[in-house]
Amino acid sequence: MRHTRTFVASAVTIASATIAAAQARRATAPPPSWNAPAAAGYLDGRMTWWLQWPNAARDHGTTCVSCHTVLPYALARPALRAATSDRGDVDPERRLIDNVVTRVRMWKDVEPFYPDQTRGLPKTSESRGTEAVLNALILARRDAERGALSDDARQAFNNLWPLQFRAGSLKGAWAWLNFQNEPWEANGSPYFGAALAAIAVGSAPGGYAASAEIQDRVAALRDFLQRGADTTHLLNQMMALWASGALPGVLTPAQRQSIVETAFARQQTDGGWSTASLGNWKRSDGTAVDAQSDGYATGLVVLALQRAGLSRADAHVRAGLEWLVQHQDPTTGMWSASSLNKARDPKTDIGKFMSDAATAYAVLALTQNP
Repeated sequence: MRHTRTFVASAVTIASATIAAAQARRATAPPPSWNAPAAAGYLDGRMTWWLQWPNAARDHGTTCVSCHTVLPYALARPALRAATSDRGDVDPERRLIDNVVTRVRMWKDVEPFYPDQTRGLPKTSESRGTEAVLNALILARRDAERGALSDDARQAFNNLWPLQFRAGSLKGAWAWLNFQNEPWEANGSPYFGAALAAIAVGSAPGGYAASAEIQDRVAALRDFLQRGADTTHLLNQMMALWASGALPGVLTPAQRQSIVETAFARQQTDGGWSTASLGNWKRSDGTAVDAQSDGYATGLVVLALQRAGLSRADAHVRAGLEWLVQHQDPTTGMWSASSLNKARDPKTDIGKFMSDAATAYAVLALTQNP
């Protein structure tokens, strides 16, 4: 028995030493390489397709802003400028921004993405709340790159704040589109939207988050995110963790630590994360959700961990970055992820929606400054 205990102890010591050595190698190894121009090509191609897709068309020559293709593109494309030698907005990016600006300026005249009259109650209010957050975020992030808050971005925030709930369980949040489509248009998605709003406020240049006239609104937003942080699924928690890096006070220190530790525990042996592990999802067609590591979950988690203050030398972050580098498709430049709602053909345009998000979040994770 004594010999057995000695053997087990020795094995544990050897295993610990092996893990420590691997972590040390990751911490000192040069940054891994990936094909940024290929990722840009994939994202630009998908944005170009979206802008001409009839199903995305809306009134006054505008298009819908989707959480799977358009928003991730708007957030990630600027991060690729240095790697692609772009001197400014590329054509699909410029067309997207023009689309958002048009809808912000014509806020009282444009129809909601999904009117009550054609889609049923309460789709108008859900559409308005969702779009107000997305418009503010897209323009605030654009202006952060430029260093000054534009009149259009300020107007987007002026459209946003009156729609914030002032009472009830959603106090501090916004109405959000719910088509029972996970993870962005379902019962728990108002939390996702509130996290995006916090990122928008925290990203806006010129000290906008500290503006006296919005402090009660910002306080309500912080309170909503803190109230729900302990009970929402991990995917939403990662969004809140990301938001906490943009707008201090979104999470308590204890909540931040708990979310980080949970994310560590969900990391798979290959270094990546699976979207299946970030919530309790069930597909409507009864098929199993893909449990393998994917680009969306890995990109989101690694991005959120870095925004929360973890460095690239952290073993979990480093392993996630290595997974991303190793799993970019060499032909298309994309990272893959699959639908949480039903089995879809990944070769179709609709079947690429989750991969659009995966590619954008992978880019955001890989291009984060320490």
